[in-house]
Amino acid sequence: MKVKVTMQDIADRLNISKNSVSQALSGKDGVSEETRQLIIDTANEMGYTYSRGRKSTEEEAGTFVILASEFAFSKRNFFGEIYLSIEKEAAKRNKRMVIQSIDHHASEQLILPPILFDPSVEGILILSHITTPYIQAVTGTGIPTVLIDHHHPDLKADSILTNNRYAAYTAVQHLIGLGHTRIGFIGNIQFSPSYYERLEGYRLALYQSAIEYNPLWVFDHAIEEMDDVFNAVQKLDEQPTAWFCVNDGLGFLINSVMYKLGYQIPQDVSIVSFDNGQLSRITTPLTTTMDVDFSYFGRKAIEQLFWRIDHPEEPFIEILLPTHLIIRESTQHPIHNQFL
Repeated sequence: MKVKVTMQDIADRLNISKNSVSQALSGKDGVSEETRQLIIDTANEMGYTYSRGRKSTEEEAGTFVILASEFAFSKRNFFGEIYLSIEKEAAKRNKRMVIQSIDHHASEQLILPPILFDPSVEGILILSHITTPYIQAVTGTGIPTVLIDHHHPDLKADSILTNNRYAAYTAVQHLIGLGHTRIGFIGNIQFSPSYYERLEGYRLALYQSAIEYNPLWVFDHAIEEMDDVFNAVQKLDEQPTAWFCVNDGLGFLINSVMYKLGYQIPQDVSIVSFDNGQLSRITTPLTTTMDVDFSYFGRKAIEQLFWRIDHPEEPFIEILLPTHLIIRESTQHPIHNQFL
């Protein structure tokens, strides 16, 4: 019985990607005419059976892989909403989703999961930050890859991102609009480029309003733990009247620290955080925050991955998704009192 020739067989013969073969045989853009003709000639020579102008069953079926660090998986609200959206959009297009957690050992030793070497894998989504060398190893497989909530100048892949600078700018402008001029920043800019960009947005808002930048009120290497936040803040000789926190976790901690130090929220100190996650909705009072539509992240990521598969030779792009400010009870105009 004659063995059926697949697109992967043609790709292996020519030492090119399966996606390039798919583009050529389906008549889509993404490969040069010279390469397209070579692929068609090789397919005919090998006895490949295909139908022009219509996707074959082989093209429609396939697997997408989601890679994420153990830390990203631990952020259930963040990961869960994005994944459900990804799974829904992928199912509409007859794609199977496989989730793979990357632990510290794998990321340090650049150990790629075996699933990436399965011929059925057509695309990869990387959720949040792993390490730059590890992501480079993933993209080095040649499988179309889209990054979600992460980017880096050394990474050659499309990225779906929050518009971090403008979102942070909006959050700090809210505080400035209430009359605050002594505004603190807390976040670990080494953890993620997103947090560094939020610091830039914070500084831009101060600059635009001619408010002097005070480095004593900027904790840009903050560890997200109660003792560290408490020890850093309580040492300040002069407290800010407001804090911008790069995520809801730090917003929750600043809220707790302020109460420990004898301050009332928002009478003494206002707080704005980021993400509109569960922690911003269970604090007392509820925290003003920048809302991120995680389900939209998932939809755009899938759309971009399909686009990348269809356009493998196009330049890599970054898509910035909007946010909006949710004003809750943790912010008000500053009131000068015995504490400040």
